[in-house]
Amino acid sequence: MNELPKIPLAGVIGSPIAHSRSPLLHEYWLRRYGLPGYYIPMDIAHTDLAEAIRLLPKMGFVGVNVTIPHKETMLTLADLVTDRAALIGAANTLIFRQDGKIHADNTDGYGFMENLRQRAPYWEPSAGPAAVIGAGGAARAVVASLIEAGVPEIRLSNRTRARADALRSDFGNKVTVFEWVQAANMMEDAVTVVNTTALGMAGKPEFRVPLDALSPHAVVNDLVYNPLQTGFLRRAAEIGCTTVDGLGMLLHQAAPAFERWFGVRPEIDDETRRVVLS
Repeated sequence: MNELPKIPLAGVIGSPIAHSRSPLLHEYWLRRYGLPGYYIPMDIAHTDLAEAIRLLPKMGFVGVNVTIPHKETMLTLADLVTDRAALIGAANTLIFRQDGKIHADNTDGYGFMENLRQRAPYWEPSAGPAAVIGAGGAARAVVASLIEAGVPEIRLSNRTRARADALRSDFGNKVTVFEWVQAANMMEDAVTVVNTTALGMAGKPEFRVPLDALSPHAVVNDLVYNPLQTGFLRRAAEIGCTTVDGLGMLLHQAAPAFERWFGVRPEIDDETRRVVLS
């Protein structure tokens, strides 16, 4: 009797995880391309993380996405870590290899750049400074990508100065730290402005940094996608800026992982956005 092939499993781990839109996205792609497989959200506590990661491949998982609060810890649990995940200091994608090794990567920077390129096709990152608000894990991915794209200067501000200083120490002289009370000043003549904080997210405080110095020629990106049109983006649009919401970063960072797990590179189009927003 012929043995039936195993159905590949993937998923997302975090705590909490019920809010994640990743299952909607990956299940849509599986249906769209007629592929066997399932994508499962898993709420795993920090104390159970190491044990769970070793069990998942034995249960038929080919990989998982990783979200808060496990991204940093995953680097210590993986057998192989890509250079970009090590530089960013966090992993958002795991591949469970056939040789039993766990491969950790970070596709957040890729997702950030592809989102800007798709939604602001005339954006020229090397044309002038970038202003980045926040210094957490997302900011590290953004800064690494901007440097790689040729941005000549990155101005950084964070409510906790020490985190911004640590990021500058890791990424070098292209990064200039501004005090939080001076965050508005760093937007003057900036070509690119990115909010990497949770300010403006549903249930969080509003983004209140003044935008008086913001040029109407700037490309302005908010990594927040709930709501899709944040107050920060609305104010930037009123000034005349090209604005880019955060949903595209979620979609684009997911595509390389889906391809590695299921063998097809998914297309990211308006229908994909509609399904995830639904």
